[in-house]
Amino acid sequence: MDAAEKMSKEELMKISVEEFSRLQKWMLSAKDKDTETYALMHERYDELKVILASLNVNITGIDKIKA
Repeated sequence: MDAAEKMSKEELMKISVEEFSRLQKWMLSAKDKDTETYALMHERYDELKVILASLNVNITGIDKIKA
């Protein structure tokens, strides 16, 4: 059993929401959206949206990127 399997749903939800919020701040502060770094951040943003959706978290209130 790996660490993710040992983590409770609530812990995963908390960590994912925190990371989602932090990542959006970085994305919004990026001056140049046409960089590899921004593309990688956006990829993680999409991954976090999938994780949060699978946990039935409604992100409409916290999603500042909406992409």
